[in-house]
Amino acid sequence: MRRRPAGWEPPGPVPPGDRGDPSLRRGPGETLDCLSGHWKIFQLRRGHRYSTDDLLTAWYAVEACRRAGVRPRRVLDLGCGIGSVGLLVLWKFPGAALVGVEAQAVSAGLARRSVRYNGIEGRAEIRVGDFRDPGVFDAGERFDLVTGSPPYLAPGEGRRSSLPQRGPCRFEDRGGARDYLRAASARLEAEGIVVWVHATRYRHENVAAAVEAGLGRIAVRPVVFREGRKSLISLFWASQGAAPARVEEEPALVVRGADGVWSDEYRRIRTEMGFPA
Repeated sequence: MRRRPAGWEPPGPVPPGDRGDPSLRRGPGETLDCLSGHWKIFQLRRGHRYSTDDLLTAWYAVEACRRAGVRPRRVLDLGCGIGSVGLLVLWKFPGAALVGVEAQAVSAGLARRSVRYNGIEGRAEIRVGDFRDPGVFDAGERFDLVTGSPPYLAPGEGRRSSLPQRGPCRFEDRGGARDYLRAASARLEAEGIVVWVHATRYRHENVAAAVEAGLGRIAVRPVVFREGRKSLISLFWASQGAAPARVEEEPALVVRGADGVWSDEYRRIRTEMGFPA
C-alpha cells in the first residue's frame, strides 16, 4: 500500500471515505492507495496499477490547459483504466466534470469505487465500453480536455503479462494512438486540447496520427527517467489548427539525476499534483 510520509500534510479536500459501505473497503487482492492530497484509489495488488506515466500525463494536461488558457469544464479520459489520470485531473480542477471510458469491466469497477470513496459521484461518470463505438457517447457530446494513455506495444511486439487486466493496457488489443486521437478529435470542443503519452520510439507515428486526426498545433516533450539514459516515453498535447501542422519540440523532462535523486522539476510536479516531494 502506498502510504504518506510521516509529517507530510496532504493538501486539498478530505474525502468522505467508505461511509460505512462495505463495497468501499479493500476486497481480497486489492489495495487502497494514496493518490493526490487526501484522495485514494482502489487497485488490484497483482494487476494494472497507476504509475509515474499517469502522474506526468495528468500534470502535462494541467500544464497544457494553463498554456492554452483553457479552464476545462468537461474532461474525457479515453481508456481510463482504474481512473488514475482522470482523478488526478479532477483533483487539480475542482470545477470540472469527468467522463471516463474503459472497456475492461474490472478496471471500470475499481474506478467507480474510487469515485465514490472520494465523494465525487456528481462530477465523474465511468462508462464501460469501447470508445471506438459511437454509442458510448451522447449525441453532440463535447469536451474541453481529452486525455489518454494508448498502449505502447503492437500485438506480438513484446511479452504479454499472464494477468488479464494488464495485457490490454500494454498492447493495442482495442486500437492504438491513431484510434485514440481520432476519437479525441471527434469529441473535442473548438478551443479544446488533447493530451496523451506514448513510447518515444513512436514519436513520428504519434505526430502523424495527430495530423491525420485534424490536430494542427502539436507539442512533444520526451521524458528521461534517469539522466544520461534515453527517453522511453514522451508527453504530447495538441489542439485543432489549420494546416500545415506546427510541431513544438520541448526540452526533456528529467525525473532523476544521474545520482538517482529526483530532479527539482519532478519535485515541483509532485507538489503541484498533491504528492509528497
